[in-house]
Amino acid sequence: MLAGVHIVCFAASYAVALLLEVSRLVFRSGVRGALMLGFAGAGLVAHTAFLYYRAAKTPGSPLSSEQDWYLIAAWLLVLVYLYLVWYHPRQSFGVFLLPLVLALIAAGTFLARAEPFAREPASRMWGLVHGGSVLLATVAVLVGFVAGVMYLNQDRRLKRKLPPPRRLRLPSLEWLARTNSRALVVAVLALMVGVVSGVVLNALRRAGAADLLPWHDPVVVTTLVMLAWLLSAVAITARYPAQRQGRKVAYLTVVSFVFLVAALAAMLLFDTAHGGKDQNHTHTHAHAGRRL
Repeated sequence: MLAGVHIVCFAASYAVALLLEVSRLVFRSGVRGALMLGFAGAGLVAHTAFLYYRAAKTPGSPLSSEQDWYLIAAWLLVLVYLYLVWYHPRQSFGVFLLPLVLALIAAGTFLARAEPFAREPASRMWGLVHGGSVLLATVAVLVGFVAGVMYLNQDRRLKRKLPPPRRLRLPSLEWLARTNSRALVVAVLALMVGVVSGVVLNALRRAGAADLLPWHDPVVVTTLVMLAWLLSAVAITARYPAQRQGRKVAYLTVVSFVFLVAALAAMLLFDTAHGGKDQNHTHTHAHAGRRL
């Protein structure tokens, strides 16, 4: 039964949920909220079944391919969407979040490699820490980006004293600013753990006489630059009182998203020991999220 679940099943469900979200800008409906939750929930169930089946049938390290990494990131982002829609049903989160979900699925389907990495018991634990932390940092940056875009939109409308959009309902500036700041902090902490665990993994490679991951690897360089930017962003916001942090944090999280896109593009498009176009490198990480 699970073998019959394909990526198109949950991608289509999320696409329908997005269309329903967009339709909120056009007309009212009493059943649309339930339909959105239904399609997004059905997509999440199919998404979960797909990942479970891949984990059960894949030899070596389960859920450790580039494709799996993108699909897990999309899965986590859908959880965030469902949580927000459940507790804030009148806000238009899906217009901003669901396109990112579909973009992650598309990148994983058409650009990322599906071959899993080989299993190495000695580095498995650190690999899981590395992969999970980088994955969490990615989702935090995406959530911060969405909150930042919504904040800037809401702030611009209020400063120009424009009437609220007829259908597009956004959360308050206070809620968005708080979410933005928290997402930025989570991203920094998670990425720091990812970098440290990546260094440990490289040390294990040296001890095992395996090829070391070079510091000039495109993914390593872009990730370290993103970490430096995130640390700078946290330092910048700490200098301002809470009432003046909103717009600054929003801009900082939007720029953080640009760095994230650069890191993901480096992984997919350049010759790198983290995957991408380097077809000859022997991967030894135990999780697809091990993309420092």
